[in-house]
Amino acid sequence: YRVVMTKGNTQMDMRGRCSAGQRVLASIVIRLALAETFCLNCGVMALDEPTTNLDYANKRGLAIALAHIIAARAQAHNFQLVIITHDEDFVSMMKNELSTQAGFDMPERYYQISRVEGTDGVHYSKINAIDWDEL
Repeated sequence: YRVVMTKGNTQMDMRGRCSAGQRVLASIVIRLALAETFCLNCGVMALDEPTTNLDYANKRGLAIALAHIIAARAQAHNFQLVIITHDEDFVSMMKNELSTQAGFDMPERYYQISRVEGTDGVHYSKINAIDWDEL
């Protein structure tokens, strides 16, 4: 396959022409399209650091697109979206976009995993349930 970008009436091959952020975004769009096409009965979609190299406008566009997917799939009993990110601005964007979706109940919280040092000097993962209102 090949990925092309359309600008006006001109199609341009993306190979060698796009920034790292554009490549990341194209990769996410392709994965989401494949998931929507072939995995309608799949219950879990996972995105690991989806905002790497994305500028503000593309992060917001991704948040809008994911909010639409979440709202459309909210009634499915087996749908879960897992987003692994260090980008707290993106988490805020997701909250804002999800709150605009009609017919969709906001999740009560999201989960944040951090690394903490125990009294024995060993580092452990700590999972915190964070209310959306605290964001």
